[in-house]
Amino acid sequence: MYTRVPYLRLSGFYFFYFALLGALVPYWSLYLHGFGFDAFTIGALMAILHATRIFAPNLWGWLADRSGQRLKIVRFGALITLLAFSAIFWQQEPLGIALVMLLFSFFWNAVLPQFEVVTLSWLGEQRERYSQIRLWGSVGFIFTVAGVGYLLDRVAVSELPLILLLLMLMIWLNTLLVPEPEQLSARPSKGDFMALLLRPQVIAFFVICFLVQFGHGAYYTFYSVMMEGLGYDRGEIGLLWSVGVVAEVLIFIVMHRLIASYGVRAIMLCSLVLCVIRWTLTGLFPEHLLLMLLMQSLHAATFGCLHAVGIHLVHHYFSPSTQGQGQALFSSFGFGAGGALGALVSGVMWDAAGATATFMLAASVSLVAIVLAMVWIYPEKLQQSGP
Repeated sequence: MYTRVPYLRLSGFYFFYFALLGALVPYWSLYLHGFGFDAFTIGALMAILHATRIFAPNLWGWLADRSGQRLKIVRFGALITLLAFSAIFWQQEPLGIALVMLLFSFFWNAVLPQFEVVTLSWLGEQRERYSQIRLWGSVGFIFTVAGVGYLLDRVAVSELPLILLLLMLMIWLNTLLVPEPEQLSARPSKGDFMALLLRPQVIAFFVICFLVQFGHGAYYTFYSVMMEGLGYDRGEIGLLWSVGVVAEVLIFIVMHRLIASYGVRAIMLCSLVLCVIRWTLTGLFPEHLLLMLLMQSLHAATFGCLHAVGIHLVHHYFSPSTQGQGQALFSSFGFGAGGALGALVSGVMWDAAGATATFMLAASVSLVAIVLAMVWIYPEKLQQSGP
């Protein structure tokens, strides 16, 4: 029964994990900007957060699938994240900051994909209720993105690492409260996993994940910098980020009904179209507050819907014994490779071509994703034919 699921403890992990993201992603570039680093250096440093997602989740996913010690790996990763990040207080040069970011993000990025499997294991046949647990991550993001924004209008941005360290501590403590789900008895083989991975629909799905997160690269890296340059204060910037995640929370609440009513293909295509609209108008008219509020509300589709659909499709495409590696690849291709390249390219383009051209590139790659989804994403046909 659903009542046996440790709802509060699972939700608590998502709350603190994404609270950390809400304090890190919008404001870390401002922290780096405070050292006087140029756009390329900031883009390269922010890319590290994404680049470690290319390798770390796959390593830990492989280990978790074979050892069966998934929750222990989550706890270990959360603890080392906390310890590694503590070195940031002694770093002021790009190289030192880069090394700290590389080390802590290697373990931090390994935690979430494996916790997704823990959550889905607890939910069992009720996995459509995943979004009702995951929405607490969005609540945590809102809590910090708004609160930290207003706080940084009153204290120096150099205080940001202390806030992040406290949130990392809360993540680790929460992992200690989550009980072990029942272990899966099936054990994967390399051949099983590769056979599932190399199907055309699955390859297309991961390319779409890559393109979506590439398109978000400019937003995650330079949106706060752009808005501050236009005269928005940090409280207003925090409000804009919060609007996006409030919309994300609302969509998570009803996502299980949307998937049941319309299916993942229709939701994916609609969300990708809204990606094109969002990045185009963000690049063209960032000075118009009301329009930016509307564009931020589209985060419900460009992140919320596409993330929920992605989790659903990974669970659909991969067998129970390969879920860890499947979720790891979902993180690696999208948030890892896509996010890293998106951050790097946006860092190069920002100074060379400007904000508008950078966001128009994001819109263009979303158009490519639409074409791939129209041609390849038919999960119901794959289900009929079998792996």
